[in-house]
Amino acid sequence: MKRNTRKAGQSSEPEGTSSSRTRKRPPWTYALAAALALIILAGAALHFTSGAPDAAAIYEAQYPQMSPYYGDSGDYNSWREDRSRQLNQPEGYGDGLDGFVSSTARQLLGGQENSVYSPLSIYMALSMLSEATDGNTRQQIFSLLGVDSIEELRTKASSIWNASYCDDGAYTCILANSMWLQKDLDYNMETLKTLSDTYYASSYSGDLGSADMNAALQNWLNEQTGGLLSDYAKGIELSRETVLALCSTVYLKAKWSSEFNENLTKADIFHSPQGDIEVPFMNNSSSSSYYWGEGFGAVIQSLKEGGSMYLILPEEGVTPDELLAGEAVMDFIMTGSDWPNTRDNIIVNLSMPKFDISMEVGLKDCLNTLGITDVTNPALADFSPLLQNSDMPVWLNQAQHAARVTVDEEGLTAAAFTVMIMLGGYGSSPADEIDFVLDRPFIFAITGIDGLPLFIGVVNQP
Repeated sequence: MKRNTRKAGQSSEPEGTSSSRTRKRPPWTYALAAALALIILAGAALHFTSGAPDAAAIYEAQYPQMSPYYGDSGDYNSWREDRSRQLNQPEGYGDGLDGFVSSTARQLLGGQENSVYSPLSIYMALSMLSEATDGNTRQQIFSLLGVDSIEELRTKASSIWNASYCDDGAYTCILANSMWLQKDLDYNMETLKTLSDTYYASSYSGDLGSADMNAALQNWLNEQTGGLLSDYAKGIELSRETVLALCSTVYLKAKWSSEFNENLTKADIFHSPQGDIEVPFMNNSSSSSYYWGEGFGAVIQSLKEGGSMYLILPEEGVTPDELLAGEAVMDFIMTGSDWPNTRDNIIVNLSMPKFDISMEVGLKDCLNTLGITDVTNPALADFSPLLQNSDMPVWLNQAQHAARVTVDEEGLTAAAFTVMIMLGGYGSSPADEIDFVLDRPFIFAITGIDGLPLFIGVVNQP
């Protein structure tokens, strides 16, 4: 896939109707009859001190240092050099992501409510999960992620992490990972070192399930997501039987390359599936590009100093679900400005609603549908790379994803986390959970500075 700076635009192609929705799920109930819980959180990443008095650091990840943006009194050459270093990754490191993004989007997006998720969040979470597993359990994760070996995945995941990471004051996309370990248990230190070296994962040991450590974990998650997902994070608690929590986070904050004029924001009608509603619309006009494919038209709004937001409008009579069921929209998101059906240098009169949408959705059934089944079966799941000197059955009991995107005249802020809870013991397997996936009518995608999708969602009711 060729990655270029994205452009924005529109034309006289057929227009569609868009809509939005807010997806909410009931609070999670965590099983208590387990000896092991592995939590993988993928959301936003800011730097953190645990605050738990009994938390001991085993590994402290060293994050890339970046020179400040030259527009904020920084040195241009140093800034550009650091940006180039992060983007200087092996050729083809993003190959194979197309299938993963398409398959997860079809599982997690759809319906008549707002929906949003982070492909990057789930990809990094599953990559780290593969480090803790082996055998067919690991192979099923490889199959979904489109890799053949752990070496290939480590190279890809490290490249994706670095190419996505940016903290220079102009554009913020910060990733951070951590391991939370029950003290006095025997873990494979080589696995922890690999997670540190490849995924920038810090490791902390303490009394998991204690009030102090639960507070530290919730605080960590809130800090890593900029507080955007606090309603979801407060439900994350570990029991005394928990022995491990693995966390991977992503946080995005960026301004438009050309901000919307607040004076041009006007109330207008949005045709949602539930009926017409009046909402504030942002408006601007610019010379840009317009893209179209089977059943949709699209424009791309550039973000300042990196990344873009794709706005995809279904044609009249076409729903987002119908577009997501096909290949064209995902092909467009992965292709971007190289898309063949493009008209450049035309005036685009863009009118888009301000919105703040969030979603929490269960991933367990989604992963099963996509072929990751052994990890949910106590008789088949293999966690030997992480746990030493233990024959205790361990399996995936719960998997949860939450994401939020806010958009206004100045720019956008987005965050997501993925939580996967592993249980262990010799009792019967916990009952399956039923997770409902909701959806929307205009589709958006937010890409990072390397062009890979960070967030994808739908707006049905802004």
